[in-house]
Amino acid sequence: MNSNAAPSSSAGSADNTAARRNSKRPKYSRFTQQELPACKPILTPKWVISAFLLVGVVFIPIGVVSLFASRDVVEIIDRYDAECIPKNSTDDEVGYIQSSKSKTCKRTMTVPKNMKQPIYVYYQLDNFYQNHRRYVKSRSDQQLKNPSKMDDTGSCEPEDKSNGLPIVPCGLIAWSLFNDTYIFSRSNQQLPVNKKDIAWKSDRDHKFGKNVFPRNFQNGTLIGGGKLDYNKSLSEQEDLIVWMRTAALPTFRKLYGKIEVDLKEGEAINVILQNNYNTYSFNGKKKLVLSTTSWLGGKNDFLGIAYLTVGGLCIFLAMVFMIIYLVKPRQLGDPSYLSWNRNPGGH
Repeated sequence: MNSNAAPSSSAGSADNTAARRNSKRPKYSRFTQQELPACKPILTPKWVISAFLLVGVVFIPIGVVSLFASRDVVEIIDRYDAECIPKNSTDDEVGYIQSSKSKTCKRTMTVPKNMKQPIYVYYQLDNFYQNHRRYVKSRSDQQLKNPSKMDDTGSCEPEDKSNGLPIVPCGLIAWSLFNDTYIFSRSNQQLPVNKKDIAWKSDRDHKFGKNVFPRNFQNGTLIGGGKLDYNKSLSEQEDLIVWMRTAALPTFRKLYGKIEVDLKEGEAINVILQNNYNTYSFNGKKKLVLSTTSWLGGKNDFLGIAYLTVGGLCIFLAMVFMIIYLVKPRQLGDPSYLSWNRNPGGH
């Protein structure tokens, strides 16, 4: 009997081993079985009220400081697209901007408060959708940084070739390069504008090649915007680099340069600008902006208002919960509030 039992026992263990080997059950561990130590706080009324109060106490001072920082920024904004159209051409703005007539326009900007250097010069465009899908895709990143990829223009149509030769840089973004220019002066003395280092360093060093030069650019019958210096590499042409970092919203500002002298309150800044860029075909707007900065950047009240709104809402909710807790307290873990312990009528 014993001799017959041994083979049967070994066969059963072999079957169990095979079953375990073919099983999809994961190997036991505290991680796979979710048995690791975990923090499971119980949100008591005191904890909830304290958390809301803490957020409110922290956010409100941050919001106040942010608003004060934004209010310290001095901005001068001048919309000039409508003012720089001659009176005899107001009925045909598109025809005027596309003609060969002089586009020189003189503007005067008054400094409202003392402005400390550096003073950033921006151009602002409204109703210009740089985020349009076909517009954003109309470029060749490989061509921009590698001279051997000059023929890589597959995504640039219709601005891919001119007279059968590849355009460098190709695409609609480069073709529509902003080309209004500004010359500033005060008291008959010109204010120089520093246009160096206005683009992101990462863009200059990694996205635009030092050995890539413009070719066949704006040679077509329809000129979209500014032209480039054929003797400078793309990494040196920072106006192009700034323009090709497309904006996410239809109203945006791009850096034109920096004025590195202080401006005093009440000073008149004379601007001679060339009103070249066509925003009239799509009812766009053009604005010239002079702005200082704070430790938070440019003028933007949204951040401060957002902090104040969230902080005030948290304080308000903390007060409401505190009143409810004091007027009608509820015992923690009271089973009478469970659904199956309530009366069907809700009484």
